[in-house]
Amino acid sequence: MTQNESIDYLSAIRARGSGELDIKMGIEIIEASPQRLVGTMPVVGNRQPIGLLHGGANVVLAESLGSVGTQLHAGPDRRIVGVDINATHHKSATSGIVTGVATAVSLGKTMCCYDIVITNEAGERTCTARITCLILAKRD
Repeated sequence: MTQNESIDYLSAIRARGSGELDIKMGIEIIEASPQRLVGTMPVVGNRQPIGLLHGGANVVLAESLGSVGTQLHAGPDRRIVGVDINATHHKSATSGIVTGVATAVSLGKTMCCYDIVITNEAGERTCTARITCLILAKRD
């Protein structure tokens, strides 16, 4: 894939399939390009024992969006790995879905960085995350 906007990135993602953890978490990518990705995740099934969305679930959503964005930027013949991620949790969620919007900060030859804002169904920010991914050599 290239950065040509005529590419249907969402169809390419769906044809490739989801990772095992994304399936377990119920993550669905609903908009995709190397510059911006949007994904949703249900709160139910991803909560702590006290009923709040687990902070780690937010991080999984953020990493999924940033990693997929980096892969779209790098192309299918390149391998990518996350090298740094951080998250600040602002507000809890107990039900419904959360939506993550990943916006590219930098799309380079060897490194990509995304800011991810996660909101609840009321549009309130629940988490802010940032991921940096490394683009490795071409696959054999």
